[in-house]
Amino acid sequence: MKLALIGGGNIGKFLLKSINIDGLIPEAKIVSIYTRNQQAAEQLGAEFDAEVFKDIHSIIESDADMVIEAATVQVVKDHAAAILESQKDLVLSSVGALAESDFYKRIEGICKSNSSKIYLPSGAIGGLDVLKAAKSTGELEAVSITTRKPPQALPGAPLDKEHVLFEGTATEAIKLFPKNINVSIILSLAGLGPDKTSVKIISDPTVKTNSHLIEAKGSFGKLTLKVENAPMPNNPKTSYLAALSVLAALKNRDAMVQVG
Repeated sequence: MKLALIGGGNIGKFLLKSINIDGLIPEAKIVSIYTRNQQAAEQLGAEFDAEVFKDIHSIIESDADMVIEAATVQVVKDHAAAILESQKDLVLSSVGALAESDFYKRIEGICKSNSSKIYLPSGAIGGLDVLKAAKSTGELEAVSITTRKPPQALPGAPLDKEHVLFEGTATEAIKLFPKNINVSIILSLAGLGPDKTSVKIISDPTVKTNSHLIEAKGSFGKLTLKVENAPMPNNPKTSYLAALSVLAALKNRDAMVQVG
């Protein structure tokens, strides 16, 4: 399987090493890469034996079977449609782009017309299987997520005291914190949708890791799940679980037995 990668940040580098060097996905290789920083792209291409493209259009026209997006919400909004129209499957890291219902419906329609698929990694949270099960019979009543992070990870947060930066819906949260609360969108897509998913973002100078408290209720009972994310070994700004979930989505793409 030929993979193309958009993005050369922490997750992108992790995938390049895991797939091209460590061989964690048999018969798969990231054969091409695009990042906005051409110098960094050339270095990554040389290190991990991948062709470097100067624009995303070149990736769309390439013979890659699947494209991995590990960049930004804006990249998804600008290029997801064209990627899917080229009949390539797409793995999305920046799931916040799907908070807009019109955009979601548009790319869903493209997938149906072109027999392409979108894979959404679970990111830095869990409990999605419970939400999907409860949602299947329309008996999911409420879903919320409380995210607690060090102030250095949140724009505009005070450095000296705990502070609630945001309280509202996932739709509103992703507009204000597009790089910090993608987890709320994947949670909402598994459950009640972004307009009905409650989000609270707390800046806390006493913590060193990101944590997410997920709560849900319905006819199935109640769910309470807390995830405390360790940072990536080589970069504390990125959740290790988020990177692992992208790798897992790729590994499970063609699994004969699907769990959850």
